[in-house]
Amino acid sequence: MTKKHQKKTAAIPTNLIAPCGMNCRLCWGYIREKNRCPGCLRIDGQESQKSKCRTTCKIRNCEQITKSKTKYCSNSCDNFPCTRLKQLDKRYRIKYEMSMIDNLKMINEVGIRHFIRNEKLKWICPECGEIICVHRPACLSCGHK
Repeated sequence: MTKKHQKKTAAIPTNLIAPCGMNCRLCWGYIREKNRCPGCLRIDGQESQKSKCRTTCKIRNCEQITKSKTKYCSNSCDNFPCTRLKQLDKRYRIKYEMSMIDNLKMINEVGIRHFIRNEKLKWICPECGEIICVHRPACLSCGHK
């Protein structure tokens, strides 16, 4: 694997970090080919695509997020973390060993770019260099667990 290949596949644009702290680049909804979700904040030419998670997500469509000029729950809500975010966080901690609340706290502490650098290190397959899907137990490219 070359460094050039790794950088190309490991790209995580800042607009793929959702208001809840989810890295959409790791999400099966974003990775899959059929009915692909463009990501919670992605609008570059894909705004016409409708996805269930974009239209029904109570966190993404929360009034506190939509009326504020910030992108993340942790910056726009006095009730951070709210009940909905705590429920989502609990589910992801148990099923996928990932915390949305910890992600948001890290973004606040170190900034979005440093957070993304950490995400690349954490979620890169050591065998092929592709980004691992948080919802799958093995790399989708090479099968490494």
